[in-house]
Amino acid sequence: MRFKLLMIFFVLVIAMSVSAQTGVTAEAIQQANLRAATDVNADLLGQITAGTRYPVVGRSQFYPWLLLGDPTSGQPLGWVFQDLVTVQGNLNTIPFTEATLTGALMVPTVPAATLAPNLPTPTLSAAVVATTPPPAAAVTGTVMNEINIRYGPGTEYDRVGVGRAGEVYEILAWHTQLQWIQIRYDASPNGLAWVATDLLEIQGDLYALPSISQLTFALPTLTPTPSAVDSAQFGDVPLSPEFRALGAELWDQMIAAGFDPQTSRLGAFFVKDLQTGEAFTIGTDTAFSGMSVNKIAILATYYSQITLPPDDASANMLAEAMICSENISTNEILAAVGSGNPYTGANTVSAFMDELGFADSFIYTPYANDPFITPQAPRTETTTVDQVRAEPDPYNQINVSEIGTLLDGMYQCATEGTGLLIDSLGSAFTQTECAQMLNLMTYNRIGSFIEMGVPESVRVAHKHGWIEDTHGDAAVVYSPGGNYIFVVVLHNPIYLEFFETAPLIENMSLTIYNYFNADAPMTEIRTEGGSETCQLLGNPVIDQLTSGLMP
Repeated sequence: MRFKLLMIFFVLVIAMSVSAQTGVTAEAIQQANLRAATDVNADLLGQITAGTRYPVVGRSQFYPWLLLGDPTSGQPLGWVFQDLVTVQGNLNTIPFTEATLTGALMVPTVPAATLAPNLPTPTLSAAVVATTPPPAAAVTGTVMNEINIRYGPGTEYDRVGVGRAGEVYEILAWHTQLQWIQIRYDASPNGLAWVATDLLEIQGDLYALPSISQLTFALPTLTPTPSAVDSAQFGDVPLSPEFRALGAELWDQMIAAGFDPQTSRLGAFFVKDLQTGEAFTIGTDTAFSGMSVNKIAILATYYSQITLPPDDASANMLAEAMICSENISTNEILAAVGSGNPYTGANTVSAFMDELGFADSFIYTPYANDPFITPQAPRTETTTVDQVRAEPDPYNQINVSEIGTLLDGMYQCATEGTGLLIDSLGSAFTQTECAQMLNLMTYNRIGSFIEMGVPESVRVAHKHGWIEDTHGDAAVVYSPGGNYIFVVVLHNPIYLEFFETAPLIENMSLTIYNYFNADAPMTEIRTEGGSETCQLLGNPVIDQLTSGLMP
């Protein structure tokens, strides 16, 4: 480490000495960010503006970045992207360096005319530039609703961020020909961005600011945003290129349908190949309302407590909850696992999930609209994921990867007598009980969502759910070409329309099915099957549940 520091010192000393002799300087074309390293994602140290020339004390051998120094003291200040400055002098005389800066110094704004011809040798102490806060009389804009922040003045420019209601930005300039205004935005490569004028509530005199008339902008190239699928692997099994491509296709479908994780209208999904163990998940850092999807956890908790097969009454209770999605029957299950109290039962389910390692999924209250329950004050929980963006129910939340992993535990238990449920809870489950749970869910046929993306003959063990602002489905699909798990949740603030979610979920389901069944793919989603009404009379699942036999 000492040798490395000495080398950096040596390079910077040479750089400053050479710059002093050659007089190579750089001045911002308008405004430019200074960063700690040659990367737009490196720490932002400060900003420089037109009117001050800074000595160039180093340049990167690999990237178009220049290291600037203090015009007076010679201290290195930070790295600037070369396209954002005007250079005077011969850069070929400046030595290469890849130094990374840390420390604390302010960016001077010495007029160009006073730039010292001879610069002192820099010391080893590193330099960090503090961002100067906007002056008290700055013109600002308050975001009224969620908006896109763009690289240039028009929707044809890339989005560099999202502004949310209530956020305040400093306005720097207005465009004379376009209804757009320029704001200070540190996340942009040049520290600037654009917002349509009507999207901000402006405080101050906008037209006292500088105006911009140009229609073309020499903007530095944006660093490509890594694909969400690049970091989507879940578990230890590496993703094959084909399985990763499946994830990318599902991601593209979700974005095309307007469910963008960078906005408040967002989605999440989990997919696992039950043959290879490959799995990916997107949106696992977000909590969603549990809806009826969380009844999977309630069912598993119930089966972890029983030692004998359900009797007729209990079998009907389970079927009504999981097939008809009846909330009163679900609350009866909660009461059964909570010594007669559904609130205690809800806490028991949450403790069951914690025992399995699922810290981000819970339920602490019975389902609503039940006249047989005396309301109690439920508790809630702070988890490790974002519990704000999708406006989740404070008492009933799920995480897509945790629900997917719970289904995986049921599947491994049912098919092999192994897996998460057996490893974590031992004798609490038998292989037959796990098979019974999944078999029960195959009778859930709603004529929508995941089941419509597979042929009618394919078994789908799933539990759907929806509330006003969130829709979801979670399934084990037993397809001819291989079994898999698919969990998906979509959210839109205030209200979410089924004509937006059903086609997306069904097409995502079809895409996954065709990946596993490339030799006999589906050509389109099904339009018939399932029912809006639920009839249990004569349903064979009741006898199957009470038999205590492997279905």
